[in-house]
Amino acid sequence: MRLFALIGYPLTHSFSKKYFTEKFEKEGIAESKYELLELPDYHNFPALIAAHPTLVGLNVTIPHKQNVIPFLDELDEASAARIGAVNTIKILLDGRLKGFNTDYYGFRLSLEQWLAGLQLQAASLKALVLGNGGAAKAVLTALTDVGIEYQIVSRQPARTTLGYDQLTPEIMATYRLIINTSPVGTYPKVDECPAIPYQYVGENHLLYDLVYNPAETLFLQKGKQNGAHTHNGLPMLHLQAEKAWEIWNE
Repeated sequence: MRLFALIGYPLTHSFSKKYFTEKFEKEGIAESKYELLELPDYHNFPALIAAHPTLVGLNVTIPHKQNVIPFLDELDEASAARIGAVNTIKILLDGRLKGFNTDYYGFRLSLEQWLAGLQLQAASLKALVLGNGGAAKAVLTALTDVGIEYQIVSRQPARTTLGYDQLTPEIMATYRLIINTSPVGTYPKVDECPAIPYQYVGENHLLYDLVYNPAETLFLQKGKQNGAHTHNGLPMLHLQAEKAWEIWNE
């Protein structure tokens, strides 16, 4: 039996187990199962690996996407090494652990597909990236690779980071693509949304929310009411999961 699992803490709402369990059943993938392994303290990561000798691959979620890196033997140069965050681990045949970031692949491909459907060129856009946590790292790398200039926005502004209260009409008009990488608006706190000035959002804007539960966050609802194009995080989630499966089975 090949074991795959998600580590993080807490794991109350997991997309991964449902997705992979249904995938195994639907595609007739035998001798494989997917479990949730809560890891309150990342220092116990080596003990968790040792306790599950049939592990083949792991997904990693909050708050351990950076915490696990010191325990890994290798990072994928194209994704995790550049981004500085890991959300997928492959346990190699010799027992070594290699870290990848499939959030990068999922976000980039879903963005490219969305823009193609809208007949928009990436180079014609500039992006505001809301939040600067682990998810943002993958988004920023993908934006760089597709040629989209970006500006980070955070509740804690810094030298190169704007605060929400600094978003002027001119900035909002210049940065047409707005990407929420923060967890704001995630179920059950569905009545919350990033504090951008929505009165300056219009039909030329594109709002992308990495949140997938609910399917339409308040952030997206407010954008849609003003005529903006909107996109939620579910396609990215599916694409990153399939990339993880590809990595585990290479």
